[in-house]
Amino acid sequence: MVTIKTEEEIEKMKKAGHVNYLTHQYLKSLIKPGITTGYLNDEADKFIRSHGGIPGFLGLYGFPKSVCISVNEEIVHGIPGERVLKEGDIVSIDIGVVIDGYHSDSAWTYPVGKINKEKEYLLHHTEKALFTGLKEIKAGAKLGNVSARIEQYAKKHNLGVVRELVGHGVGTKLHEDPDVPNYGKYNTGLVLKSGMTLAVEPMLNLGTRKIYVLDDDWTIITQDRKPSAHFEHTIVVRDDGYEILTGE
Repeated sequence: MVTIKTEEEIEKMKKAGHVNYLTHQYLKSLIKPGITTGYLNDEADKFIRSHGGIPGFLGLYGFPKSVCISVNEEIVHGIPGERVLKEGDIVSIDIGVVIDGYHSDSAWTYPVGKINKEKEYLLHHTEKALFTGLKEIKAGAKLGNVSARIEQYAKKHNLGVVRELVGHGVGTKLHEDPDVPNYGKYNTGLVLKSGMTLAVEPMLNLGTRKIYVLDDDWTIITQDRKPSAHFEHTIVVRDDGYEILTGE
């Protein structure tokens, strides 16, 4: 069931979203060659808690860490640990924050030091794909418009669109209805209503869209081992557009 949030609920989600944004900015300042993904996880956990939040991913469905950190060919759900970041890597950090029982969800992909042109291209166009999809959001529009525009943008720039993983509704649970795919047909799907809260999150690959799950049963990588990027915001649908909840 798709829920419509009250303004009071949206304010709670904004608080969770703001801490999410601040956590991203803090971790971004720490990223450099030589640090481990486990270090970033531990710093994220401390930062979220010190700002009155709870890490939304810790223990969710059995996930063992506080944030998901995925490097290079890892698409999502990377488990932070002893992996050392190297010059030229890209690292996707997916953060969930809960405050007053309400979730926020946001991912961003960052360069580690200087990256090559192909990875710069991937990051630039995956972020652009997110905002291209978000432009379609307003009350009365069809949800499929968001999906279609993301897919069209990705294909125009020769990027693989992951299909098995999708965006979603978000609120008192991290994953609520509806699903928000990154592919689809324009003018199809659910009619958006003011007060719906969604996590829109294109996951695009430099190679094909095919994926593979590692033996840890969490980390999902590209089958061809080419880099992948992930950008995500939690938003609320408004009468005349959308409002980002995981921003400043």
